[in-house]
Amino acid sequence: MAALLWITLASFASAHEVFPTIGDMEVVGDQITFSLEGNFESIVAGIDLDGLEDTEAAPEADVYDSLRALEPDAFGAEMEAYWPTMAQEITVLADGEPVELSLTSFDVPTVGNVEVVRQSTLVFQGTLPSGAEGMQIEWPSEYGTLVLRQMGVEAGWDGILSGGGLTDPVSLSGGGEMSGGEAFVRFIPVGVEHIVPLGLDHILFVLGLFFLSVKMRPLLWQVTAFTAAHTVTLALATMGVVNIPDEYMWIVESIIAASIVYVAVENIFTDGLNPWRPAIIFCFGLLHGLGFASVLTAYGLPDGAVLPALLGFNIGVELGQLLCIAIAFIIVVTAIRLSEDGKTNKTAAWVYMAIAILVVPLAIIPVSAMGPEAVEAYLPLLFMVAALSGLCAASCAVERFESYRHMVTMPASIGIALIGAYWVVERVFL
Repeated sequence: MAALLWITLASFASAHEVFPTIGDMEVVGDQITFSLEGNFESIVAGIDLDGLEDTEAAPEADVYDSLRALEPDAFGAEMEAYWPTMAQEITVLADGEPVELSLTSFDVPTVGNVEVVRQSTLVFQGTLPSGAEGMQIEWPSEYGTLVLRQMGVEAGWDGILSGGGLTDPVSLSGGGEMSGGEAFVRFIPVGVEHIVPLGLDHILFVLGLFFLSVKMRPLLWQVTAFTAAHTVTLALATMGVVNIPDEYMWIVESIIAASIVYVAVENIFTDGLNPWRPAIIFCFGLLHGLGFASVLTAYGLPDGAVLPALLGFNIGVELGQLLCIAIAFIIVVTAIRLSEDGKTNKTAAWVYMAIAILVVPLAIIPVSAMGPEAVEAYLPLLFMVAALSGLCAASCAVERFESYRHMVTMPASIGIALIGAYWVVERVFL
């Protein structure tokens, strides 16, 4: 059962990722103009993007795919037909008074590779009342996240809009620029979220490091090498020193999947830290950093607080990784201790089995109540908890030295390697 759960995780690989919409807002005379770049096929298809990671998980996935395959003129016509609905969903207030919005233009790139998200540009505007000093905007939660920047003023405002609700009043004359401290705090949860629950490939890589040895020193060496490496490329890519075009990111993502296979397979053949492993992990970490940078770039960084935002995001990533390691350790610690003594413990085995077949399935109920997006995000993590608990149950039920390695480390590593191999094939060939 545990092995089946590990293999099932491969089905959660993302092929139609959801990225934030990036927008600029500018006031010229009495006109306020919004220029948004994003994936508007998902919005026109009626997909609820709130917390969604992959459009393939949405009931409207077929509608999305048909819209994604349309030529620019055809999809432009679909967008124009949908605009009246969208205009009603977006609320813009000027000094508390509603601003009527009108579509100015909609630019759609060529079809290209339908497996790659198409970023179109939507421009709309409204007329401000005479003497207006401030504005507020509400971006519908079902449209996902909007990163909005105020242009044409000194110290323009930056905002990340998600979950619905009006923003606080924004001065039209500027001065609302996000401070360094605000950017630092704002981007910590963005980094955490990219690992837990959205970064399943990064989670499996970190678990691959965790399962090498029951000793702390090898784990510290590996995590340090990985952290140092992805911090370097995350910073370089964010600063524009390293730039991987979107059409080549599949290569990076494929190598990231291959890195998961490597660390997991090596776990099967050794239980110690070889001299070359930290160096190899460092190289893999450089590529993981490029993956992190693509997410951070999609969110957009506040112009006056790039470094604090980068630092906050990186700390968030580290917290997410440490959370994964901490949860895994809490689950396996009893199995490790019994394995070191060569003892069996039927009570511990039954507790582990209860977690796998009772507690985790019961946890799915409140997660399901949170909506399909929460199910998509957290179900793979619950599967991992169930699988690991099941393996620990087997380890506790066997009376032999190193039962943890044979009953937990090796099967878990095989499962991780299979998932990574599936992702390599999917990202290269599918």
